[in-house]
Amino acid sequence: MSARMLPVPDGLDGMRVDAGLAKLLGLSRTVVAELAESGEIYLDGKPAGKSDRLSAGGLLEVTLPDPASAIEVVAEPVEGMKILHDDDDIVVISKPVGVAVHPSPGWTGPTVVGGLAAAGLRIATSGAAERQGVVHRLDAGTTGVMVVAKSEHAYTVLKRAFKERTVDKGYHAIVQGHPDPTRGTIDAPIDRHPRHDYKFAVVQGGRPSVTHYEVVEAFRAASLAQIKLETGRTHQIRVHFSALKHPCVGDLTYGADPVLARKLGLSRQWLHAKTLAFAHPADGRWVEFESEYPDDLANALRILQAEN
Repeated sequence: MSARMLPVPDGLDGMRVDAGLAKLLGLSRTVVAELAESGEIYLDGKPAGKSDRLSAGGLLEVTLPDPASAIEVVAEPVEGMKILHDDDDIVVISKPVGVAVHPSPGWTGPTVVGGLAAAGLRIATSGAAERQGVVHRLDAGTTGVMVVAKSEHAYTVLKRAFKERTVDKGYHAIVQGHPDPTRGTIDAPIDRHPRHDYKFAVVQGGRPSVTHYEVVEAFRAASLAQIKLETGRTHQIRVHFSALKHPCVGDLTYGADPVLARKLGLSRQWLHAKTLAFAHPADGRWVEFESEYPDDLANALRILQAEN
């Protein structure tokens, strides 16, 4: 990775970040947009979104991937990855824990993209080489349902659907304590943590982030919540519930109790992408998919229910 600092020339004043930087660096707007989504672009010291506006004289800081170390997709089977649906346009999977969606610098584990390649599935060629067909992501430590585009048409339609928030994303999380009220909306901007690069936080002036939740079952020390995401920021559910002082059980990065995590046999956050629904890119019909809890989460839930 190489970092570059660039003053914004007068000619780019008022232009969107993706369009302006594409012009400045000779990159495609898609590549610049992906850099912005990954938090690699700063404008006057603050993370810049792809649609933010440039102002003449501003200072851009961009971290560019090293072309010499282009990331390759390795086709290798992914244990526990289930295909829930497969047609000419999309493949819907249930992602197991410990699997990244696509290769990235420093990641040596299995990936969804590599698993699909090993299964002989052709996916869309749109997007950066290592992210082809990827229209949304789940953290490596988060399990559940996700869709990958197989056709170029599906990639375009689904990318737009996620951007315009017409996709219905339903999660289940077990959070510490008992959120009050038991049904509500968390509307708090998220950005990179001011001191710790590897995590995110509620930050004034961050990117708008909205999470709707409802407690569906209460236990002695925790609650099972049903969650709908309006936006899709990195670590959004984990950050929002941590900010409420109700972190996801097992989520030590965001302040969960390690004693409770050990008692429940958890080595990661209790968070699962349960349902995904959207207009099918081929004909617009509404389709819905669901992923069952994996063993570690199901076992932790049983222990909590047995104590009630």
